[in-house]
Amino acid sequence: AQLVESGGGSVQAGGSLRLSCAASGFPFRDYAIGWFRQAPGKEREGISCLSKTGGDTSYLDSVKGRFTIYSDNAKNTVYLQMNNLKPEDTAVYYCAADYSGSYYNCKLRANDYNYWGQGTQVTVSS
Repeated sequence: AQLVESGGGSVQAGGSLRLSCAASGFPFRDYAIGWFRQAPGKEREGISCLSKTGGDTSYLDSVKGRFTIYSDNAKNTVYLQMNNLKPEDTAVYYCAADYSGSYYNCKLRANDYNYWGQGTQVTVSS
């Protein structure tokens, strides 16, 4: 099983980035996908997830209205569109896959996730 993130980079505050999470080696539709981030000196936090069916999403309060998670099942890829980025969004962003959850909702608890990508750096300057 493999998850590969891409799309990170450096932007100014107010800018946008789209992160991609390409999955391979496991049945993509049997897993919820989550996006997490970890800033230096801080704990990893869940920021968004998409249920197995794609019908449920969840967002960290601080990114609601700015970030959108969606999938392209034909490409086994989940995206995180990030708009109106802020300096406090600076972190390494990871995607992860959760097999154990229900088909109809998703969770933002890192311990529930089975597979993880290597991370992609997002830096937002003021």
